[in-house]
Amino acid sequence: MIGTMPNAPALKPAVESFLDFCRIEKGLAPNSLAAYEADLRKFVEFAGEGGRLPEGDGLRRYVDSLYARGLSSRSIARHMTTLRNLYAYLLREGRLDHDPAVVLTLPRQWTNLPKYLSLEDIDRIIRAADGTKPAEVRDRAMLEFLYATGLRVSELCQVRLTELNAELGVVRVTGKGNKQRVVPVGSVALRAVSEYLAVARGALLKGRASPFLFVTARGSKFTRQGFWKLLTAHAKKAGVFRAATPHVLRHSFATHLLEGGADLRSVQSMLGHADIATTQIYTHVAPARLRKTVDEHHPRA
Repeated sequence: MIGTMPNAPALKPAVESFLDFCRIEKGLAPNSLAAYEADLRKFVEFAGEGGRLPEGDGLRRYVDSLYARGLSSRSIARHMTTLRNLYAYLLREGRLDHDPAVVLTLPRQWTNLPKYLSLEDIDRIIRAADGTKPAEVRDRAMLEFLYATGLRVSELCQVRLTELNAELGVVRVTGKGNKQRVVPVGSVALRAVSEYLAVARGALLKGRASPFLFVTARGSKFTRQGFWKLLTAHAKKAGVFRAATPHVLRHSFATHLLEGGADLRSVQSMLGHADIATTQIYTHVAPARLRKTVDEHHPRA
């Protein structure tokens, strides 16, 4: 049994209560909720069945066990953030009289620059989806749409027909935490989607009904894994083997916007980032623009 505070609540019910709060009141996305559940399951296992909520020494021993397992600093930081959120929730609920997790210090992390594709690589992948078969027309529309909007792949799969306003050139998106945002859709993507709706969607549905914009040959909505498989196949056909993932297309969208002169706040809004610090990772594109600015405008350049 690891160290616990006097009169500490039972750990397992406390965790279940916190997860219910995240699911119902915070409206966390399924992926975020799954990550919380996985982290807290390990915490409960470490404390032992029937264990109570750990404090000081117990918390530190648990964190030490994460390092001993050889987890990356990013994974350990995620575990510790989960614990901080759990203890903060229990404090707000009046089930604790102090928060022992405030002493936890997140490990220092190297900031990994996002991988992104060149415009030429993206063009090659999209051209690889050229064709007249319904699935090919759909694939091209999905690739154009994802690159034009920078959506998360889970958001792409959830887009409904009623959420796309082709006349205004926008799509309404439900992102993390059930937060909605409106994202512009470029004319090239709109033309590709229009063609898909005209000649391919009905052929794929074969008389079946679906509220979702993009559908599979079985008439169901796409899964993240299904779209990943689709993208990988077209990237391989195009000869693009480096970092061709849905999230890399999202990174490419943001990077190319900033390279074109878009402001960070606009990109933050389109990506659906709650904190602009998350968007600032894309400022790795700035040095080239700054160099050009200096060369063009500084009298001693």
